[in-house]
Amino acid sequence: MENEKEKSLNFLEELIQNDLEKGLYPQGITTRFPPEPNGYLHIGHAKSICLNFGLTENFGGKTNLRFDDTNPATEETEYVESIKKDVSWLGFTWAKECYTSDYFEQLYQFASKLIEKSLAYVDDSSAEEIANQKGTPTQPGTNSPFRNRSVEENLDLFQKMRQGAFEDGSKVLRAKIDMAHPNMHMRDPLLYRIRRVAHHRTGNEWCIYPMYDFAHGQSDSIEEITHSICTLEFDVHRPLYDWFIDKLAIFPSHQYEFARLNLSHTVMSKRKLLQLVNEKVVSGWDDPRMPTISGLRRRGYTPASIRLFCDKIGVAKRENLIDVSLLEFCIREDLNKSASRFMAVLDPIKLTLTNYPEGQSEDLHIENNPEDPESGKRVVPFSRELYIEREDFLVDPPKKFFRLGPGLMARLKGAYIVKVEDFTLNEDGSVKEVFASYIPESKSGSDTSGINVKGTMHWVSIPHAKTAEVRLFDRLLIVENAGDLGDDFIKFINPESLQTLEKVYIEPALANVEVGKGLQFIRKGYFCKDSDSTENQLIFNRTVTLKDTWAKAQNK
Repeated sequence: MENEKEKSLNFLEELIQNDLEKGLYPQGITTRFPPEPNGYLHIGHAKSICLNFGLTENFGGKTNLRFDDTNPATEETEYVESIKKDVSWLGFTWAKECYTSDYFEQLYQFASKLIEKSLAYVDDSSAEEIANQKGTPTQPGTNSPFRNRSVEENLDLFQKMRQGAFEDGSKVLRAKIDMAHPNMHMRDPLLYRIRRVAHHRTGNEWCIYPMYDFAHGQSDSIEEITHSICTLEFDVHRPLYDWFIDKLAIFPSHQYEFARLNLSHTVMSKRKLLQLVNEKVVSGWDDPRMPTISGLRRRGYTPASIRLFCDKIGVAKRENLIDVSLLEFCIREDLNKSASRFMAVLDPIKLTLTNYPEGQSEDLHIENNPEDPESGKRVVPFSRELYIEREDFLVDPPKKFFRLGPGLMARLKGAYIVKVEDFTLNEDGSVKEVFASYIPESKSGSDTSGINVKGTMHWVSIPHAKTAEVRLFDRLLIVENAGDLGDDFIKFINPESLQTLEKVYIEPALANVEVGKGLQFIRKGYFCKDSDSTENQLIFNRTVTLKDTWAKAQNK
């Protein structure tokens, strides 16, 4: 059994287990989740969150939440708060709340130390000139004409950069490594740039800001992160990560890379998600079509379903495209067990029970969730006049149609068996109203009629019905892989990604459900009450259909 458990470990778990067996981290491991607060978190970040926090839960240790706030032009406190909310909502608690801006002074001293070691210099070259100096992957770069400034001059210039003596873009601080290095990131990378932009935490205290590559590893070291886990695109940055730590002789944090999440039929780039928001293609970062955690939460996804999804996709070293249907499977799995069932008629026609007493109604007791016997029952009012789904009555039904048509019988969910007697049509030929008789002795739970029917239909009592707006959400893009589209991705927005039904009839109990709590509209899918709902206007979002209808539609 132990060998089977070991075989199931992913490569990061195996690595950590080996480290612990060697006695490397007797105090436990330390990881961090380091988002930049320049947007809302998405499902790809959820994978990283679950991985970083999951490793310390499984192997002992702690995880810090660190905001990589080194680019004040794009960062806002709003994003900081949304990130904290999302991580907490997923069920994780961080050991320390940290900010790279907490370390600005220390990072400045680290940079000064590199200058003192003749390992960094102030460069007056323009951005274009620096790019040309870098060379190409197949050709070595050329040294900057400012590369051999003295230590004293560089320290003086760097101090003046901090004091605001120079214009934005006029100088940068670069590491002095090797302009012929085969790894382009090692060709005298930038450490600091001048940028007069107010910071969301430090205000105007600083006018120089560290570059990500310089701030990342040093912040890890300051926090004594044992396992700095990044996505694969940072693989080529690792030699530079190690170089800084080595030359500064600080705590030896180590970086490891895993494959990022690519999800079908959506975009996973913050820049593109921001474009959707700014161009009002979606209503905001929490639009239920967005792959953001806030969007998924508003759509009705649960923390458990997202964690299950992250567990199922696993951790690998090679990138691949995960079909969004797996995410939908995970929420169905969760809600099937936990969601209470309710009745809502999305496309109504009227059904009148001709032999049910006029003005009479009764309270039926219908189970909330057949998958959960402990969920109890709720009261649902029943009367002579009901709404049923238009698709549940056909004027000329096929042989194996087990709902209603001329002379056909079916059961009303939790109520009675009914038999169609007549119907009327509108001028356009559509069904206006259906007339049926009910069988009194066929009441659910005490049926003595001896009649067996194959079809069961949901319904809503007209005198008791509430109305609601229902928003039907589907995949954001009509194409599978957004990575192939570049900046033209907006042309491929699914025109049916949002359909709004302005007047849906619902049973009265739905008026009192909690915002965001998953529930099932019987036979129609999983839904949740939207945060836009008011006392006078109920709004429900479809989380997911009961089955994968998208795949079926695409295979027609």
